Amino acid sequence: MIYNKTPVDEIRSAALDKAGIRLLVKREDQNHPFISGNKWWKLKYNIEEALKQHRTVLTFGGAYSNHIYAVAAAAKEHGLSSIGIIRGEETLPPNATLSFAKGNGMQLHYVSREDYRKKNDPEFVQMLHEKYGEFYLIPEGGTNSLAVKGCAEFASETLLPIDFDHLMLPVGTGGTMAGIVCGLQGRRKVTGVAALKNGDFLKTEIDKLIRESSGSTYENWSLLTSYHHGGYAKVTNELLDFMKTIKTEHDLPLDHVYTGKLLWAVMKEIDMGQFARGTTVLALHTGGLQGSLVR
Repeated sequence: MIYNKTPVDEIRSAALDKAGIRLLVKREDQNHPFISGNKWWKLKYNIEEALKQHRTVLTFGGAYSNHIYAVAAAAKEHGLSSIGIIRGEETLPPNATLSFAKGNGMQLHYVSREDYRKKNDPEFVQMLHEKYGEFYLIPEGGTNSLAVKGCAEFASETLLPIDFDHLMLPVGTGGTMAGIVCGLQGRRKVTGVAALKNGDFLKTEIDKLIRESSGSTYENWSLLTSYHHGGYAKVTNELLDFMKTIKTEHDLPLDHVYTGKLLWAVMKEIDMGQFARGTTVLALHTGGLQGSLVR
């Protein structure tokens, strides 16, 4: 997949000056027009593996899934067929995310929320094979060992050379967070911001992925679970107003699912004095702007 080198922008404000904090944003939303942000790194080795033995990829996601969007684009770019198992009933007309996926050749198969919970069950996967034939399966959110490998590579090769003290990033399934912790190998501090409600279980998931991928445990990371604004893909008027302000004042586009909540959390943590004066915070923009509610 083609990768475009991305900049590091600095956010400047009176509040940051008063707190004595330097805030940088790694603009991974600009690394690819469609396979943007962390999805590029999570799919890099998965697509490579799919091309070795399959002509079709199958994956899972919700109606607003950045992952569904990215897989459809990546599959088309590499001449692969794609199938998306979508949580919930079909609604017409489809939203922008699903319209894009369909336009890039992805077959969309809608399942009930009850059936969707079976996505990791061997019997359910076998049923999908009986329906669609052979395929390379990419898990929901793209999180597996190959995704962690890609994110670890990104951290070691791209993030480490940046001069920062504390990295903050949004967390969905935990794969990106785990990979970055592995790639940094205990250097710098890393804080994830859970994008879904009741996200404390992710701490166990992330720890498991780190141990399975690196054979090590690291103590330099933590997870914040109170900045979800109601749950996954949920939004509040406060969050929307905040995103509009960031776009207007700093020309930084955000989405309401992940990066809006990330920047909200960064600013709140700074306001509460959670960082020592002189700290340089790096926020990782993980893309997903196609579904943004703020333009």
